[in-house]
Amino acid sequence: MTPSATLDATARTLALVGHPNVGKSVLFHRLTGTYVNVSNYPGTTVEVSRAAPRFDRDASLLDTPGVLSLPARSDDERATMRALLHEDMRTLIQVGDAKNLRRTLNLTALLAELGIPMVLALNMADEANARGVTVDTAALAESLGIPVIATIATGGEGVVPLTDALKHAAPPAPLLRYDDETERAVQAVTALIARHAPHPRLAARGLAILLLGHDPEVSAWLDEKAGAGAAEIRKLITDTAAGRKEPLAALLARERGRAAEALARTVSKQAAGKDRSMAMRVGQLAVHPVWGWPLLLAVLYVVYLFVGDFGAGTLVGLLEEDFFGGVLNPAMTDFVQHYVTIPWIADLLVGEYGLWTMGMTYALALILPIVTTFFLAFGVLEDSGYFSRLSVIANRMFAAIGLNGRAVLPMVLGLGCVTMATLTTRILQTPRERLITIFLMALAIPCSAQLGVVFGLLGGISFNATLIWAGCMLLVLLTAGFLAGKLVKGRRIPLVTELPPMRMPVLGNVLKKTGGRLKWYLVEVIPLFLIGTLLMFILDRAGVLPWIIKAGEPLVSGWLGLPPEASAAFVMGFLRRDFGATGLFALSSELTMIQAVVGMVTITLFVPCIASVMMIVKERGMRTAAIMLAIIMPTAFFVGGVLNHVLHLFM
Repeated sequence: MTPSATLDATARTLALVGHPNVGKSVLFHRLTGTYVNVSNYPGTTVEVSRAAPRFDRDASLLDTPGVLSLPARSDDERATMRALLHEDMRTLIQVGDAKNLRRTLNLTALLAELGIPMVLALNMADEANARGVTVDTAALAESLGIPVIATIATGGEGVVPLTDALKHAAPPAPLLRYDDETERAVQAVTALIARHAPHPRLAARGLAILLLGHDPEVSAWLDEKAGAGAAEIRKLITDTAAGRKEPLAALLARERGRAAEALARTVSKQAAGKDRSMAMRVGQLAVHPVWGWPLLLAVLYVVYLFVGDFGAGTLVGLLEEDFFGGVLNPAMTDFVQHYVTIPWIADLLVGEYGLWTMGMTYALALILPIVTTFFLAFGVLEDSGYFSRLSVIANRMFAAIGLNGRAVLPMVLGLGCVTMATLTTRILQTPRERLITIFLMALAIPCSAQLGVVFGLLGGISFNATLIWAGCMLLVLLTAGFLAGKLVKGRRIPLVTELPPMRMPVLGNVLKKTGGRLKWYLVEVIPLFLIGTLLMFILDRAGVLPWIIKAGEPLVSGWLGLPPEASAAFVMGFLRRDFGATGLFALSSELTMIQAVVGMVTITLFVPCIASVMMIVKERGMRTAAIMLAIIMPTAFFVGGVLNHVLHLFM
C-alpha cells in the first residue's frame, strides 16, 4: 500500500461519488440534513455541494456531480475529478445503483486504483428487489475489501449502517489486470508521476491510468505540479500510444468493463421473469419512437388540467376573486384611506398601480396558486424519471437544429427557472451546443411562473388556445434552432445518456422540491413584482406610461391587434416576463381568444428576465448577450404580428 492509500485521520473531506441518478443528492440530505435540489435526471448537480455531516460536524461532505465515466469528458465529470485532485480527501462514499451492479463496479474499478479509502453504498435496493436483482453484499465486500451497504436513500434505510461503516473504510482491492505491454506502460508512467509529482492522497498508479486515458483535469494538474518532468511523462505516453493499433484509452476502458462484468456475475443474480416490471414497461413506452409521443401529449394534457383548470381556474377564483377581491383588498383600501392622509402615498399603496392592490395581489392571488400547482406537477414528473426520457424522444427532433437530446435537459429545467437552467448548460459537451441552447431558452422557453400564467389565461379560454400557443412556441424553437445550427460553426455530438428507472414519485421529494421552489418564488420574485409595480406607479404619475401606451399603439394595437393598455404589460415584461404575462392576465376579460393567444405568444418570446440576462452575460459575455437581445425583441413582435394576421384569416 502506498502512502497515499493509507487512511489519513487529519483529512477533513468525505465525498459522495457516483453515476447520475443513483440518489447521491438524497443521500447527501440524509447525511447532512441540508436539502439540495433532488432531481431524477442527469446534470442537475453541476457544481459541488458542501455541508457538515451529522455524524462529524468538524468534517465536510461533498456531493459531487454525477459522472458517466472517468477519465473525465464533460464539465460535471471534470468537476468531480477536480474535487478528487484538490480536496483533502479522507473517504469516498461511492453511491451505486443496486439494479445495475456492472455499471457501478466499472467506476469502482477505477476508483480502486486511486487508493482512497472507500465505502460502497448500493442504493435503490428496493427497486432492485422489485426487479428480482439480488446482490450478495457480503461476498462483494470480501472481494473488494471495503464495506458494502445496501441503502434506500429515499426512505432512510441503510443510512445508519453506512455511517457506522465509514470507520472501517479502506482502499479497495485492485480489480484491473492488463496485458504485459499495457502493464509495462502503466508502471512506467506511474514511476515518473511518483518521482516528479507525487500526490498527497491519490495513488500514482491511478493517476497514470487516467493520464493514459487522456483525462484533461489530471493533465492540467500534472502541468502544474510536475514542472519540467511533465514533458518527460507526456513523451512516454506519446511513445506508448504510437505503436498500438487500438487507442490505449479504449483498451483501458474495455478492461474496466470486463472486470466489472466478471465480479458482477459472481456476486449478483437476476430472478427469471422479474425484470419486466410495470415501471420498466412504462419507461420503455416513454422512449418508444411512435408511442412515446402520444404518451407525451397525454402527460401535457394532464398537466394542463391540473395547472390551467384547477390552479388557474378554481384556486385563482377562490383567492383573487373571493378572498382578495371580496374581502382583503376592500378592507386594505378602507384602512389605508382612513389612516393615510397623503393622497399620493395612499395611491402608491392601494391605487391602480398600488403596491398592495397590484403588486401583492398579482403575486399572491394570481401567480402563487398557479405556480404552486405547476411546481407540484413538475416535481411529480421530475421524481418519476420521466423527464430524462424526453432527451431520448427529443433526440431526432433536436438533430434538425444541430443539437442532441441532452440539450432538452436544460430546457426542461428552464421551465422551472431559465436563470438556473442557463447555468446547467455546462453539462453540454461543446461551446457550440451551449451557445445555441442558451439562445433558444432565452427566446422560447418560459419559466414556471410565466408558464403557469399562460396556462391560466389560455386554459380558461379553451384547450385549442393552449395548443396554438404551444405549437407556435415549438415552431419558433425549431426554426430559430435550425438557423442557429447553420450559422454557429461546429459539429453535432451524438447522444449518450443514462436513463434512471421509472418509479412512483416519492411524496417527500416532491413536497421538498415544491417547498424549495415556492421559497425561491416568495423571496426572489415578490420583491421584483413590488419593484415593477413601483416603476409602473412612477411612470404613471410622471405621465410617461400614458405616453408609452400612445406611442406603442401602432405596434401593439395595429400590428399585434391588442388593446392599447397591453403596452403596459410589455413595459412590465422588461423586469420579468411573468410580470408582463400577469399584466395580460389582468386584462383577460377584455381580450378575445385571438388577442389572448397573440399576447401570450409575444410576451413569451419577449426579453428574458433581468436575472437571466445577467446569467447570460456571466456565461457568454456582454457582447453575446447584447446580440441575443437584439435578435429576440424584434423576433417576438414579428412572430406575434404574423400570428395575429394568420389567425384572423382562419378564425
